[in-house]
Amino acid sequence: MTRRELDAAGITDPGLRTAYARCRELNARHGRTYFLATRLLPPERRSAVHALYGFARWADDIVDDLDRYRTPTERDRLLLRLERDLAHGLRTGTGDEPVVRAVADTAARYGIGHDLFADFMASIRADLTVTHYPTYADLQTYVHGSAAVIGLQMLPVLGTVVPRQEAEPHAAALGVAFQLTNFVRDVGEDLDRGRVYLPGDLLSSHGVDRPLLEWSRRTGRGDARIRAALVAATELTRGVYRTAEPGIGMLDPRVRPCIRAAFTLYGGILDAVAEQDYRVLHRRAVVSRRRRAATAAAG
Repeated sequence: MTRRELDAAGITDPGLRTAYARCRELNARHGRTYFLATRLLPPERRSAVHALYGFARWADDIVDDLDRYRTPTERDRLLLRLERDLAHGLRTGTGDEPVVRAVADTAARYGIGHDLFADFMASIRADLTVTHYPTYADLQTYVHGSAAVIGLQMLPVLGTVVPRQEAEPHAAALGVAFQLTNFVRDVGEDLDRGRVYLPGDLLSSHGVDRPLLEWSRRTGRGDARIRAALVAATELTRGVYRTAEPGIGMLDPRVRPCIRAAFTLYGGILDAVAEQDYRVLHRRAVVSRRRRAATAAAG
């Protein structure tokens, strides 16, 4: 399947093919929901999508999951090296890391703005030092770089039937909706890393603070205030999905099944959160394999 996708995209350089294959591997391992949806894309578009998401996953791993025993100084050094490699790659079309080489090639092929990558890296760097966001406005600044720009990077690859500028707000909103969904689902895991992404003003309006979240995570006990805050966060996220949805019809018809499937599957995570009564501090909400397969089959 990888060979077919690369051939369809006209990627013939052996080293570049290896780089793209590495990105596909990262997505298959870490982004099961979206990887499943990408199989609905025309083969010639898939490699570029894998490059964009593979690079994002690689950068995110530096600040999160690459090696939990790495010190902040080591993570900063690795991130700085990636930033320099990316800047060089975007200028020259190459890179030391395979993911950089693939994403630089994708950016050149599709004319993706370099400023979007700069905004993304700024938000990734924030994860080294920022552990909470006092207001939703503060969080929006972060998710612009960490999520909205992913949607904007995707637009040239996916193609639109309207002027791209018309589709951009919806594409950005979809990226944010996916990220906010992750924040709701991963409250407990993020807390273990010392971070609270749910905005402080939303939490405090329901009487929730970090010590209460930590107590619930530690003891396995629920609290009505936490549940109310998570209900509010879920509804906030659903509102962002509503903003994003009209953009699906603005895309090239051949890519709509993929984006519709991703929209449905990620929205299904919020359904799973509600079905387990918002106990996300104690167990991970997942969409069943049967539902994922049915959604992908329906396109």
